[in-house]
Amino acid sequence: MFKEYTQYDALGLAGLVNSGQVSAKELLDAAVEQANKLNPKLNAIIHRFDQRAYEAARAGLPAGAFTGVPYLLKDLSFSLAGEPITMGSRSVNIISESDSEIVKRMKASGVNTFGKTNTPEFGLIITTEPKSSGAAHNPFKKGYSTGGSSGGSAAAVSSGIVPMAGAGDGGGSIRFPAAWCGVFGMKPSRGRNPMGPAFGEGWDGAVADHVITRSVRDSAAMLDATSGAEVGAPYVIAPPTGSFLQAAMRAPRPLTIALHTQPLIANTVVDKEVLAVLEQTVKQLEAMGHRVVAAEPAINIEKFWHDFIVVVCAHTAFTIDNIERKFGAEHVRNLEPQTYNMALLGRSLSAVDLVHAKHGWHDSQYQTGKLLEQYDMILSPTVPSAAVKHGILPPSRMEEMLMRSSSVLNKGFDMGKFAFSSGAIEKLSQPVLGKMAFTLLGNITGLPAMSLPLGMSKKGLPIGIQLIGRMNDESTLFSLAGEIERAGLFSKPAFEK
Repeated sequence: MFKEYTQYDALGLAGLVNSGQVSAKELLDAAVEQANKLNPKLNAIIHRFDQRAYEAARAGLPAGAFTGVPYLLKDLSFSLAGEPITMGSRSVNIISESDSEIVKRMKASGVNTFGKTNTPEFGLIITTEPKSSGAAHNPFKKGYSTGGSSGGSAAAVSSGIVPMAGAGDGGGSIRFPAAWCGVFGMKPSRGRNPMGPAFGEGWDGAVADHVITRSVRDSAAMLDATSGAEVGAPYVIAPPTGSFLQAAMRAPRPLTIALHTQPLIANTVVDKEVLAVLEQTVKQLEAMGHRVVAAEPAINIEKFWHDFIVVVCAHTAFTIDNIERKFGAEHVRNLEPQTYNMALLGRSLSAVDLVHAKHGWHDSQYQTGKLLEQYDMILSPTVPSAAVKHGILPPSRMEEMLMRSSSVLNKGFDMGKFAFSSGAIEKLSQPVLGKMAFTLLGNITGLPAMSLPLGMSKKGLPIGIQLIGRMNDESTLFSLAGEIERAGLFSKPAFEK
């Protein structure tokens, strides 16, 4: 086995392959050995196809930035022809007939995919503890959440199984697990990466697919490989000036940064340890020559959570309806209670409700855009706390029983509308939405955002700090992230602890 495997990032490994020092097979051997050793403890990878990857290595992988680099895809929106996609659900097991567009572009970069990573059902909850495949464990502390919904990918990267893995972000699902697993996660601008051909957009544009990585430059180079317009896309955004990789390798100009510390979900408390890392980050940025000023986006937090839930519930109802139409009613009988209830809520909403919510999204976009006229980017915690134990974020058994009974009651009574008007939804969703109190802004606005591993809790769990950039300006985010990384400020991933 290539013993130095974990000492290199993805670009570093590809460089060894290109120079003939190591073969793609040797890298795959190392990744497979790491997976065999670590995954039984982590449950990060839920589907393996090693033989397919070995055959690809023998046949010759495409010449690209990442030729020969072992790779994993999140088992949610990444379709790989001939392999199953389950979306974290007991109700879904589909063999993909073709590659999704982003997978085509990732494959063209030369990566060698040998598995799919764990995710919560349909990516709907911010912890990776699905009933279908069981909980993914934080590589820093067994029994603790990896975050979600890209929790399996984050755990695989942090533990040293692979240097990067496919991930997606609809409410923080790249940045959240990156923060809790101590790695780097970038959510690109809305429309930067393709979502097709099956979909034009996810959750009305909230979702963006990309990767979770250990190094900034790997994330930048992969975005160079995957970004750009696709046929039928609802958004065609301006290409960058120069490459994202070049941006990551150069220092930014002195920046003016808005410090955002007020959670956008009511009754959310930010842990003192997180605030301490944020304060430390402010001092480090100022020492680098940047200016940090306290400034908050003027957002109505009472509407903010509601507008997000309305859109997501509407899309969940569509997803369940679509599965039932295509595959039959038996495929939706084993849905997790919170998924079924979100679909129930979605069905109870009217088209007018959805348009009202989207108007709320626009107001958040406008207010954040006004703030970013004065500042280059926004600095905040990624998550209000370090990772929590398993069983805290998913619904409790009692809550699941209430959800199941509400679905029965709904047959004779519009339980969905009552749940919203009574405040029950706000109360039930607060534990999860509160953890998303800073990440949601990037999804609702479509702005690029990233989580950097910049601290550790007293329990030895990572703490991430978020930066949100101007629309289409991933380049400045990559430049600042690269500067911070080169300064040695990133905390170490789990395999180096």
